This record gives sequence, C-alpha cells and structure tokens, in this order.
Amino acid sequence: MQIISNESGIGPGSSDTDRRSILAGLLAAAALPMAAPMAARAQPVPSPDPDAPDAPAVRISNGLVSAVLFMPDPEKGYYRGTRFDWSGAVADLRAAGHSYFGRWFPAYDPKKHDAIPGPVQDYVTGQGFDAAAIGGPFVKIGVGILKKPAEPIRGFPTLEILDGGRWTTRVRKDAVDFMHEVNDPVSGYGYRYKKTVALPRGRNQLVLTHHIESIGRNPIDTEMYDHNFFVLDGQPSGPDVEVRFPWAVEAFNIRGEGIDVGRDRLNYRNALEKPVRMQLKGFGPSPKDYDIIVENRRTGAGVRVTSDTPLSDFVFWTSPRTTCPEAYIHVHADRGRPMSWRITYDFYSIPEAQRLGRQG
Repeated sequence: MQIISNESGIGPGSSDTDRRSILAGLLAAAALPMAAPMAARAQPVPSPDPDAPDAPAVRISNGLVSAVLFMPDPEKGYYRGTRFDWSGAVADLRAAGHSYFGRWFPAYDPKKHDAIPGPVQDYVTGQGFDAAAIGGPFVKIGVGILKKPAEPIRGFPTLEILDGGRWTTRVRKDAVDFMHEVNDPVSGYGYRYKKTVALPRGRNQLVLTHHIESIGRNPIDTEMYDHNFFVLDGQPSGPDVEVRFPWAVEAFNIRGEGIDVGRDRLNYRNALEKPVRMQLKGFGPSPKDYDIIVENRRTGAGVRVTSDTPLSDFVFWTSPRTTCPEAYIHVHADRGRPMSWRITYDFYSIPEAQRLGRQG
C-alpha cells in the first residue's frame, strides 16, 4: 500500500482551507490499515502516453484484469481540465484477452476538456454557480473551487481553479482509493469524496465505488454521468460495434448520422467520420435498467456495465475512435446524510462461433 498526498490549493484565501485539509488528511491516513508487504504493492509505471511522459501513473492487477490509472496531480497530472473528476482515469485496461480503454483523441493538452481516457465522470452542476457573482467561487466535484467567468458558459471551457482542495490517494495491488476534500465558506459548498477503483479477486471485473458527504452549509445536488470512453481492442467506431439495453430505446435530439436505432440496441451503419450525439429514453426507475452492453462483434471484446443506482438520464455519444454510452444518475447528499453508489464493469470474450464473419 502506498499513500500519496497532493496538496493543490492555490489562490487567495487557500491557506485556511489547506490547514483544515492537512488535518483531515492526516486523520484519514491514520485510520488506514497498516501497509501491506512490498510484494503486494502496486508500483508506479511510466505514462503510457508519450505526449505526457511525466504524468504519474500506477498499474493494478488481480491476476485476471490489469489496469493502468493516471493519478491526480496539479502540476504533472495527465488531466488538469475542469470538466471531469480528476480521479479514476483508466489509461489502459486488459481483461479476457482484450483491451477496453485507451487514448481516443488526436491532440493532447492536459487542460483540454476531454483529453482523458477511461470511464471518467462529470458532475454536471457547479455547486453554487448560479448564486456566485462574476469572478466569485463555485464548487465542481472532483476538481475544486472554480472562478465564475464573465461570459456565459458554452460547451466545456477550462476555467480558473481558485483552490484545488486536497487529494489523498491510497494505492494497493488491486485497487486505488482516491479521496478529495474541498470546502468553500464563501459559497457554502464543500464535500468529502471518496472513489475506489478496484479489481475484485477472481473476476474479470472493474468496480467503481463512490461516497460523498456535504461538509458545507448547503447540500450537494447534481447530475453525474459516466462518459465511458470505450476503445475496444483499439478498433475504430464502426459496424463491428453494437450497444444494447434491457429497455425499448427511443432516441431524440439526434445530432449527426451513421447510427441505426433498433428496438433495444444501437448499431453503426458505417465507419464514422464525425461525432454523433443523441439522447435516449425508455428506461424506468429501477436500478436494473442501468444495464449496458457494448461489444465488438468481430474481435470478440464485450463489456457489461451495471449499477446499484437508477438512471436519471441517458446520452449516447460517439466519435471515430470511441463509443460512449453516458449513463446519468442523480447525486444528492445533505449534511449528515452522505450518498454512496457503485458501478460495475464485467469483461468477457464472445465465443468465436458467435463473432461476425465466423458464424456457421
């Protein structure tokens, strides 16, 4: 086990927050189990992206699944934008003889809004954004305290970080715990957030476990979606890929062409040249409808994504290099009433007889 603390508070007024965060970090570290023997530790590895050779990364494994994760770092971190949660970016994952995540974008910039791989998450609503004055602070979960811009936000601009809060990470042989604390007394929003990326023993599986609690005057309330930047076996988006659901799919607000919408599935008509986006409905209020299957039916790579929390919205986005079923959930935590949830990825290989071009 390794414990790594990254203090990323910057800007005026951050010293009090830092002192409180340091104390909280020390208390959290003191509560952790004793370090495992050296042989059981995950080890730092070189960044798998030559465009970011200094980005800190670690490899974890359970013997069946191996994954490389980028670590949050305000100076050298692979991703330093303000759209996605900085924790849990999976640069590479291999299971069941296939690969599932990787770089999908052509140009890299650490502060570009979507220059990030893996099943990363965006907590959509800026906590305190509407009430903040121009130039005032608001809170973005997984990022920190941001400065409200003078111009209306369009798209996903990278905003100024006033205080990045405090990150503490605990690295084990088969899991990484990411802990983030942010507290803004001006807006009245603050949180303690823990996300664990784990590879359960004996399973071709990745599990994301989340826990968030409000430590400010105001409750945390937002929509969160998991972007799922799938790159199955490094292959482009095209007719080999199929996405399925356990509910009758109805698509609307469709932007772009090339996706056929079936009763319970999405299929690519041809290889994509431009991104396609659509919203989907048809799911119900039960967590059982959070059940997504993505397969490359030529290479045989398959993944099923489920959760213990119901869907609140659904967007499908895809580009020439990645397939992204974006499942939303509603995240709410009153002070003293935290929220926890889990997302599970099951990886498998389609039998050769059932793959495209191999039937019969």
